[in-house]
Amino acid sequence: MTAVAARTLRIGGSSYPVVFPSIRDPRLHLAGVIITIHVLGQTSLGFTVSVPQILSAILACALIELVWTFVESRRIVWPASAMLTGSGVALILRIVEQSPGDHWTWDRWYLFASIAAASLLTKYLIRFRGSHVFNPSNVGLVGAFLLLGSTVIEPLDFWWGPPSPGLLAAYAVILGGGIAITSRLRLLPMAATFWLSLTVGLGLLAAAGHCMTAAWALQPVCGFDFWRVVVTSPEVLIFVFFMITDPKTIPTRPGGRVLWALALGMACTLLMAPQTTEFGAKVGLLAGLVVMCPLRGLFDRAPAVMRRPITSASGPVLSVFARGAAIGASLVLAGMALVAAGTPARSSPRELPAVTSVAVEVGALPPVSVGDEVSALSGEAASEADGIAVALAEALAIERQAMMTSDTSLLRAADGGARLIEMERAIEAAATAGERVVSEFTFDGLHLDVVHLDGPQGGAHLVVDATGLVEEATLDPSGVEVDRAERRFDTRFVLERGPGERWVIVAEIPAS
Repeated sequence: MTAVAARTLRIGGSSYPVVFPSIRDPRLHLAGVIITIHVLGQTSLGFTVSVPQILSAILACALIELVWTFVESRRIVWPASAMLTGSGVALILRIVEQSPGDHWTWDRWYLFASIAAASLLTKYLIRFRGSHVFNPSNVGLVGAFLLLGSTVIEPLDFWWGPPSPGLLAAYAVILGGGIAITSRLRLLPMAATFWLSLTVGLGLLAAAGHCMTAAWALQPVCGFDFWRVVVTSPEVLIFVFFMITDPKTIPTRPGGRVLWALALGMACTLLMAPQTTEFGAKVGLLAGLVVMCPLRGLFDRAPAVMRRPITSASGPVLSVFARGAAIGASLVLAGMALVAAGTPARSSPRELPAVTSVAVEVGALPPVSVGDEVSALSGEAASEADGIAVALAEALAIERQAMMTSDTSLLRAADGGARLIEMERAIEAAATAGERVVSEFTFDGLHLDVVHLDGPQGGAHLVVDATGLVEEATLDPSGVEVDRAERRFDTRFVLERGPGERWVIVAEIPAS
């Protein structure tokens, strides 16, 4: 630690040294990077965290460290490390379903303060041979996420939005500051090794068809898209440059650090592999560091063990071959374990629906308005709003045809999920009862929006708020109309892309 005793402070007749950090202290440079990200988050990146929440975390940690250090050393020391812990917690921690744009809300500020305080206390209470075992902000966040769950809190998203000046500035600050600080501390090879290890591991997962749901995606993020989003995520880069590089919780030798970073990348990937939601993937990434911090001492000894010559009666060539074979076998087994661990999150091919011809009067559809959240999450969906309206009209027409003919096989071209099951049961029940009701919809209002049916971690769904008239004709077993009624409707059709990139109805929910 680089610090300077600038002055003394007299309290109750006693003088106490007041210690400030040196301008060359890397902690000040790291704080500058994190504060800049906070500012960008508030001004241009739309972070759903408020200034009071951020300050609550920072001040809680600062107060604890000031008191703890004063009691131990009778000095007043600027709490640079503690403020970094609080700032780091506030950067990653999010309250579920907090309204964006409210920069001054005090909503659940106590969660930020208490999680940050608990994180810092691990530095003093969980120690081994005079040093703390875990990275404080990392272990505190993982504990909070596991304890409170994804219905209360969640980590910062992997995806920070479409390209924008604010996002480019964030990348520049993270990469520029990260490379400068880790180079100065001689930790850049370790950081690069971890990122490459994670990149290769996630590449294996992606090639096997790994998927996750995310609040910012209208469909599961799979394969190459999953790999691309995670390995280039600003959150992952923050983890690479500013969380795994805490000098107190990593091996002390350069060779040991590189091996540890390699193993850390494998551990993080293995913990992410079975996760089907972004929440699980993010917690898996953070938890890898919790697992590996207590093992850092082993990696300080590993380089010396690996350099130790192998004695063999068969000669040095066979010894080298045996060592290479062992390393190769370990890598193969690690890859196999990774692919096996990812089985729960693997996408499976879906059967393409039969093409069903229906007539839709496109010119009769009203203009479609588009919600702000749709534009933010999917410019593609926003740009094809009229096509989505046509797809909805076609799906409802196919449902009508399936009901008229009692042919449930037609529904797979129109429906999915709960809607498919619901319509199949309705057609089967109508066939048993001998009467069926067929519905014909006429729209007078359509609006695209976004809903989270299963909470944010269940992924985002596109929804069409629809109003208009529906005519319901009751048919007897021979197909003769015996009754007809007309009513107004105001409902929400939840859509997602089905097989063949066709938009299908997966649910119908009451209008909000």
